[in-house]
Amino acid sequence: MTTPPIRLVEISGPPRERGRQYGEAARDLIELAIAYYSEALGVQTAMSWPEITASVRKWLPLCEEQAPHLVEEMRGIAEGAGATFEEILTLNLRGEFVHNHRAQRAGHGAQGLLAVESDDEERASVDGCTSFFLTGAASGASGHTLVGQNWDWRTRTAETTMVLRIVQDPLPTLVMQVEAGQVGRHGANSAGIALNANGLGGAFGSELGLPQTLIRRLVLDRSDIASALKVLVKTRPHIASNALLADRSGYGIDLETTPHGIDWIYPDAGMIAHTNHYQASVPPQLAGHYRPASSDSLLRLPRVSDGLRRVAEATSAGEARELVRTAMSDHLGFPEGVCTHPVPGVDPLKQWSTLLSSCVDLTSGEYYVAAGFPCETPYARLPWNLYDGPGARD
Repeated sequence: MTTPPIRLVEISGPPRERGRQYGEAARDLIELAIAYYSEALGVQTAMSWPEITASVRKWLPLCEEQAPHLVEEMRGIAEGAGATFEEILTLNLRGEFVHNHRAQRAGHGAQGLLAVESDDEERASVDGCTSFFLTGAASGASGHTLVGQNWDWRTRTAETTMVLRIVQDPLPTLVMQVEAGQVGRHGANSAGIALNANGLGGAFGSELGLPQTLIRRLVLDRSDIASALKVLVKTRPHIASNALLADRSGYGIDLETTPHGIDWIYPDAGMIAHTNHYQASVPPQLAGHYRPASSDSLLRLPRVSDGLRRVAEATSAGEARELVRTAMSDHLGFPEGVCTHPVPGVDPLKQWSTLLSSCVDLTSGEYYVAAGFPCETPYARLPWNLYDGPGARD
């Protein structure tokens, strides 16, 4: 299977202007994203696309209060792409919309909990990913700090996946992997801070919280690790998500964030691995009825951990990266697993697979991406170094 090269887009300037640049450069991909979600979300919720895009406006006041520059950026994306602002807003909170729809359908109100639902329905709003952090001896002889993940989501969204470089002086310069039209997801910045994220699932009611795309971007907009950590600790999200936060210094921490609180994991012998189930603790709101959104998460964690431990044997940064790729290519449980392939016979709207794999060297600033399945595609170095441009830390 041949994977097409991933779209690389660089934008700069004030929020509205860089949004316009983004929208113009990714107009065709944004059109594909809108076409996919209008169909997929329509089937899932029995709502029309105009009804869906109108319903997400309830988040707008909260977004304008906590991230006004990102709302402006989204308005610019809409202008550049020839889309409506509400359509771009929907692309940025697809998971929150689905979770909220399920909460309202269950009829439990803002503080209630949802009934346990099927694995497929729960997974429909949860990005299934496998994230890692390696530093010091855990990354081999080089001792570099390596972070990254396999990003697993709906197979048809692979054609809308892109890498975005944002020059936003005086804020740090960012490199992120996103779905076209989104203002944040996974990546790293010129201050040496990286964020990788995994969906967690769980029913926490429908009280509004900030969308994950905005939270993740706010983290990467920070120029020091303490303030980046504060964003994750102090911001109330709408849905639960795992955040693996790392710094060029070799500091790393994993935060399991929910609308009602957080828990955390520190590195064990210089390594953290996280998939899509709660590892630090099960939130009390889910105690007694918790089921992982992705059952294969329980398989992926020990498999990828075993593979990543072998990186300590690497004699060079290049060999370490190749051993990471081997770990991220694990096929136990095929077609699902660490490297996830589409399950034959599943509705194409719901088919699931690894969209890309990333490996970021926070020590050297090199950002590597394997578009598609890491078992088939080697890591390729992006043309940008994290530490080139405004906001770089010595």
